[in-house]
Amino acid sequence: MVKKKQIIKSVKLDKFVHGGQVIGTLSSGEKILVWNGLPDEVADIEVIKKKGSYYEGLAINIIETSKDRINPREPSSYLSTSPWQILDFDAEKGAKQAILIETLEREGLTSLAFRPFLNDIQEFNYRNKQEFGFWGDDTGLNLAHYMRGTHNKVKINGSDLAKQEINLAARDLRDELNRLNVWGGKLKTLVVRSSRQKEVVSALFIKEDIKELADFKLPKTLKGLDIYLSDPRSPAAVVTKNLYSFGDINLVDRVMGANITYDVMSFFQINLPMFEMTLEDIRRISEGLPVIDMYSGVGTIGLSLENTQAIVETDTNNINKALVNAKKSSVKVIHASSEKALEYIPKDGALVLDPPRAGLHRKVIEGIRQAKPEKVIYLSCNPSTQARDIKLLADIYKVDFIQGYNYFPRTPHIESLVSLTKVD
Repeated sequence: MVKKKQIIKSVKLDKFVHGGQVIGTLSSGEKILVWNGLPDEVADIEVIKKKGSYYEGLAINIIETSKDRINPREPSSYLSTSPWQILDFDAEKGAKQAILIETLEREGLTSLAFRPFLNDIQEFNYRNKQEFGFWGDDTGLNLAHYMRGTHNKVKINGSDLAKQEINLAARDLRDELNRLNVWGGKLKTLVVRSSRQKEVVSALFIKEDIKELADFKLPKTLKGLDIYLSDPRSPAAVVTKNLYSFGDINLVDRVMGANITYDVMSFFQINLPMFEMTLEDIRRISEGLPVIDMYSGVGTIGLSLENTQAIVETDTNNINKALVNAKKSSVKVIHASSEKALEYIPKDGALVLDPPRAGLHRKVIEGIRQAKPEKVIYLSCNPSTQARDIKLLADIYKVDFIQGYNYFPRTPHIESLVSLTKVD
């Protein structure tokens, strides 16, 4: 961390890079990755980090303004969750497509036929899951987000990315915590999730047991709440122990004809309309082939396809929901990590993969190389690790479909789907 405030004057900004910042070059020749700037702008930059050979910074004064710059919808908090609120929405789609192309080309994957980047028309209020922090002051307990690049927080009343019922429930929960005089320093984070039927459930993570919470009264805007003790040494919302439960934290949504049960902590897609566009593409690509779905979460992808033979998932909570979701089907549910279920990789069918941001385990890559399924259909929330993994299979497979999706408008995040077909 940079201990002393450092301002660099009149930095020319070049282009967006993977991660969402804009890159610029300092007079020293060193690179700086900048938030709150846009390509082709000139800005004064406050340095917030020094990492090896490059800096990270925040544009604090725009000297030359891009034609694509717009006013953010959440002026005080957009940098926390959606730093591309300053970018014209049409320009956002073009920027994400350019990042996706460059990411794959950096791994030597060139001459690919990229399909036009897919956007939904909904820029805001699309998230069915939102995480909030807390901040206490002389006004009481407030919802809050961390300010990007700092350890400071900004008070909020909700998020413009989240469904309105999520924001309403979060405020009601905050008010109930205020009624109980709960101190903000004992709280960690709040996760709120909603279904298409606008039922809302929540998980509250706390750093230590708070006895007053035994008297918590569930607001009418919430179907259920679980309160978890979570290790205060970690910033992540990780369950250590379930301390209190109120109501029911399970939700059900119909996705591509399948009823999917999940709960507040399940792996389940955040933007369902965009996800269903992806499922249509996966259906078309896998048509006629038996399917194995690895990293399956609660089974949403595999159970929406006609020819799925088995789904593989390691998380116990997810697998319990997958068993419920697959109960009326012939799909086999495998409770194992993908790297320990390599025998299920099909030789003649299609392997569907939707791994976490870290990408595929090296043993899964090795398993694919040995089994050589007819098709590998790879959905990713991190094109960088996806490109790395595809390169490791490039001598066996050719890319015959690649599509980017804007699951997370007004943010830099990109979802991409790649289909690999075995080379004869």
